[in-house]
Amino acid sequence: MRKVDLLFAEYSKSHRNATNKFIHWICVPLIFCSILGFISLIPSSHFCVSYFGCISIVSLVAVALISLYYIRLSLLIGITMILIMLLAEHFIYLTNISIDKQSWIVYLSVFVITWIFQFIGHKIEGKKPSFLKDLQFLLIGPIWLLGFILKKTGIKY
Repeated sequence: MRKVDLLFAEYSKSHRNATNKFIHWICVPLIFCSILGFISLIPSSHFCVSYFGCISIVSLVAVALISLYYIRLSLLIGITMILIMLLAEHFIYLTNISIDKQSWIVYLSVFVITWIFQFIGHKIEGKKPSFLKDLQFLLIGPIWLLGFILKKTGIKY
């Protein structure tokens, strides 16, 4: 069995309850985006592209490192996550320029509220979050959801 399948199987063990899964479908992408949002606020120079906006060099490095991890697990998942992260970065850029110096409040609020719901979901599930066992599961959550979408559409990853 491939490593990505082993990680998905392990992650699934604490995500079987329908309510917990529903909470994860909403909260995992929001947590992931809020973290990318926080990273975007680290002062650095920016790389700008017409019609896309700007992405900080620090964010670009973060996207690259996360992508390398995902590509090592699955090329298709890695490429798909690059596209998803760049799309998220576009909306993060729009948030940062429209709210200016207060965007950190949005990212912090989303982060805290969604983690509260995540822990409620795990309380309902009756199992601890996977990342308490292994921190790499913080990165597995988003692609675990993507794996469901790919399977549902018949795309092999």
